[in-house]
Amino acid sequence: MTVAKTSFLVLDCAEPESLAEFYASLLDAEIQGMSDPDFVELVGHNGVHLAIRRDHGYAPPSWPRPEDAQQAHLRILVAHDDLDEAEREAVSLGAMPIDTKDSSGPRAVRFYADPAGHSFSLAVSP
Repeated sequence: MTVAKTSFLVLDCAEPESLAEFYASLLDAEIQGMSDPDFVELVGHNGVHLAIRRDHGYAPPSWPRPEDAQQAHLRILVAHDDLDEAEREAVSLGAMPIDTKDSSGPRAVRFYADPAGHSFSLAVSP
């Protein structure tokens, strides 16, 4: 028998509340679990489940530099015709462009850093 499981990505940062607000707006998700200021959960449509955890010694990853390279990143899929609008939305919420050179075509991917420095990508949904 297989035990039922739920999984979600946990991002570390110095200020969980503000990073949760960023992702809640970007992913149209609902913030849950605000009773613990060190751990905030987000639940959104289409199975989005993300958590933000306070790390008092947090230092952002340095991707694409190799010394503190990323360990993982969040990939957000959008329709091809919505990629430019998704980029405008992300940047208006505080995302910082990292690499947006591969920005057209059926496999377009654009990389950003969230306000705490985690990398994420906007990619055309296959």
